[in-house]
Amino acid sequence: VGYTQSDIETWADIVARSIRAGGGSAGDKIHIAYGYGLFTGGLGAHYGAERLGCTVIPMSGGQTEKQVQLIKDFEPDIIMVTPSYMLNIADEIDRQGIDPKKLPLRLGIFGAEPWTNEMRTELEDRLDIQALDIYGLSEVMGPGVGMECLETKDGPTIWEDHFYPEIINPETGEVLPDGEYGELVFTSLTKVAMPVLRYRTRDLTRLLPGTARPMRRIDKITGRSDDMLIIRGVNVFPTQIEEQVLKCRALAPHYEIEVYKKGNLDCVDVRVELKADAKGADIKENTAKELAHHIKSYIGISTKIQVQDAGTMSRSEGKAKRVFDRRKD
Repeated sequence: VGYTQSDIETWADIVARSIRAGGGSAGDKIHIAYGYGLFTGGLGAHYGAERLGCTVIPMSGGQTEKQVQLIKDFEPDIIMVTPSYMLNIADEIDRQGIDPKKLPLRLGIFGAEPWTNEMRTELEDRLDIQALDIYGLSEVMGPGVGMECLETKDGPTIWEDHFYPEIINPETGEVLPDGEYGELVFTSLTKVAMPVLRYRTRDLTRLLPGTARPMRRIDKITGRSDDMLIIRGVNVFPTQIEEQVLKCRALAPHYEIEVYKKGNLDCVDVRVELKADAKGADIKENTAKELAHHIKSYIGISTKIQVQDAGTMSRSEGKAKRVFDRRKD
């Protein structure tokens, strides 16, 4: 993705605006655990935090023990990271016996992957922070295309002075009215080096009236037009299964979905893991039955649930890979 110097300055301005909309201000310390390198997350967050007048802790992704060490040592007010990796950091905080409520961290700005309101509740309750959604994509600018406001927490406000949003029917390309779900499309208004005209994001959402700010906002991303799973005729998004996993009190918010063929039929395995404090002789069997029931009731598909011991599933150090579709293997 190409940027002119003026593009970098514009980007810094809108990320600074985004952090401010989330409750950040000059003088805050911001721990950035988005990846740097050839990924717009870390650099965009860094530019914006500096523009706002914050002190930046440029950790990047990975090295989870070191992440926690720096949070302890530098006492940041804000962390910017993917929500799935924040769960890894939370696990490490627990492993080290640290009480999250005694850390100065008050705000998490989470983006780069879809996440649910159930995930918000999990992060806020576990870490005693406010959890807000930042939206962006490299082709349009990077993080900061939209930002959820602290006052309302009702979906990212799109900064319409820089990006013109539309919602289209992903099959026909027809422009849909505000309030209807479809695929989000952007035209850049101020980008110089690589402007885009009606760029299809593949993100599925809807445009809603402004609340905390006069500009329009988008609803939570329900999925992508290219990662929707069709299971025996039923349209399924991974975030729908995540919602059901997080409803089970015994389960940690880590999961993997594997789709495969058994004869001519699509089958779905969902791998999950127990929380560390989940005890009981029949806990795995009962939890598997509970989750399978929720998925069948709310989504309409039958699944095989594999419940694993706490801490045994692989952890993400960036964007989590949740879905393994083996039907084409």
